[in-house]
Amino acid sequence: MDDQQRIGGVAALIASAAIVVGLVMFATLLSDFTTGDSDPGESVAFIADHYATMYVWNLVVMIAFGVVLVPLALALYARLRSGASVLAQTATAFGLIWAGLLIGAGMVTVIDLGTVADLVESDPDRAESVWLALDSVEQGLGGTIEIVGGLWVLLISLAALQSGEFPKALNYLGIVMAIAAFITVIPALEMVGVIFGLGLIVWLGWLGVIMYRGIATRTPHTPDE
Repeated sequence: MDDQQRIGGVAALIASAAIVVGLVMFATLLSDFTTGDSDPGESVAFIADHYATMYVWNLVVMIAFGVVLVPLALALYARLRSGASVLAQTATAFGLIWAGLLIGAGMVTVIDLGTVADLVESDPDRAESVWLALDSVEQGLGGTIEIVGGLWVLLISLAALQSGEFPKALNYLGIVMAIAAFITVIPALEMVGVIFGLGLIVWLGWLGVIMYRGIATRTPHTPDE
């Protein structure tokens, strides 16, 4: 159990770091990127000029994040199952589903980037069509709507509250983040997802430190509880 918790803690810290690296790269090296819906011509031109950077960015924020999510979800289940079995099981299912969606979206994206970059010089119009089609698939799998990730964070937070695990402030933060994630289903409010993304940095980092250091956080119960 201790080894699994440490592995889960490392996974949470890596996931938090992946988001930080992704945000820094997006704010600096990829700040001029526009989505296909905005201007497909500008998008494919940007991809051709920044292919390597976008490839690395997707490896970090989608594939690497999705991979480390698996051991984290399993470690959290092991920690929470005794005090909140049903919630922990359901949370783990959504955690693994989210990991699969992110890895799938990341793999589609990195292949898509290479295809578009190759087509830009020989057939720009086709490159735009390919980008528009595949970008929709990528967004659907791991894009701006954060329902699956929000459900995982919410269920983990509720399970932790029920079992008395982790600081209450951490669990309440997770609930607030989940609410922000659910709001992203409203097209006009998709930007609220930023709260979920930034909150994940803190939530995962905090969780990672607790799990890696083996900090006992279970809330003591009184005899009559």
